Amino acid sequence: MGAWGIRALDSDEGLDTLDFLAESYLPEHKTLDLAEVIAWMREFDCLGENPDDIDFFYDNNAMVLAELYLEWLDKGKLDFGDEENPWSKVQGFTATNDDLDALLRYLYDIKNEVPDEDGIRESVELWRNDGKNPNFGKWQQHLDNLIQRLEQAKK
Repeated sequence: MGAWGIRALDSDEGLDTLDFLAESYLPEHKTLDLAEVIAWMREFDCLGENPDDIDFFYDNNAMVLAELYLEWLDKGKLDFGDEENPWSKVQGFTATNDDLDALLRYLYDIKNEVPDEDGIRESVELWRNDGKNPNFGKWQQHLDNLIQRLEQAKK
């Protein structure tokens, strides 16, 4: 896991997801709909078919989606690079309460460390790093903030 910050978007995996969405999803979609993005990511195995499918990659991508949606709410744009970047062409980002609940389920499962079939939650364990990661608490606070803000975004 290459990360330089606590956000999922501040990681190699997060940037890979942004690139994948920019190349494969954004050319056909100028307005993002959270339910469609979740379904599309599931189709391409970027999210599990449901939150019970647990994987570091799925957890990271759920956090990426939350960060993208909240960035849209905060700024009214998704600005990742210059004006030629496909993200600058996004004109909207919609979500229903059901869509937000679907995303929140992933985030709550991460927060609550719902284990995978091996008995761990890899994303949490990687951040915890046997108690050696001084940023683990900040990452947990970030996750809590994502959850709180998505709960508040529900109408």
